[in-house]
Amino acid sequence: MNDPMQDQDIRMDADNLAREDVFTDSRIGTIRRLTPVTAEGEVDSSREVQYFGSTQIMTPAGALPLNFELPNESLAAAVEGFGDAAKVAVEQTMEELKEMQRQAASQIVVPKGGMDPGAMGGGGPGGMPGGGIQMP
Repeated sequence: MNDPMQDQDIRMDADNLAREDVFTDSRIGTIRRLTPVTAEGEVDSSREVQYFGSTQIMTPAGALPLNFELPNESLAAAVEGFGDAAKVAVEQTMEELKEMQRQAASQIVVPKGGMDPGAMGGGGPGGMPGGGIQMP
């Protein structure tokens, strides 16, 4: 059997390294700060620091994780922008869920001839009694 990783060149991109710091208020969520660094671990000031927020919302199906980009001017700006960015992420996620529901509903297949239970082997006119199960 072929190893799928055998043919792939698996390497870290030494030109795109970042140090990750995580900040939390232990209540609402976390902020990840990605500080660009060189392969030697020194801060790479030619690239911008990035901030990402993470939180979760409760749904009837359980916790739904949300991840979103935050303002990158400073940690204080990221903290200040967390709430608004989280609200946008919730709205986008809800729209995506609604679209997925619409797509799933449009994939319902109706057998030819409508919903005649006999056409699907069930009981009723033209079908076998007992829901299609025959006793020997």
